Amino acid sequence: MRYQKANEILPEELVELIQNYIDGEYVYIPRKQENKRTWGQRTGAREERKLRDLSIYEDYLSGICVKLLAERYYLSEKSIQRIVLQEKKNMKLDKAAHL
Repeated sequence: MRYQKANEILPEELVELIQNYIDGEYVYIPRKQENKRTWGQRTGAREERKLRDLSIYEDYLSGICVKLLAERYYLSEKSIQRIVLQEKKNMKLDKAAHL
């Protein structure tokens, strides 16, 4: 998200009206409900994280210990444990959905 100058994109009358309420301060104007995006949707970060977590889980299943995984992925051991537990749950749910 980047800032835009109100006086460059809004009519002068509207800028003056807004200045009556808040003069020189920042105002966040939320997206319309139909234009909202989920976290990571635009950048692909959500998908990258999902792939990383799956890779961590596969490494864990192959016998790599939590401490080494934490070092390899630059995460805390607690984060690795959380990811492993979550991926284990996801795998159970996936198996149950295919039955």
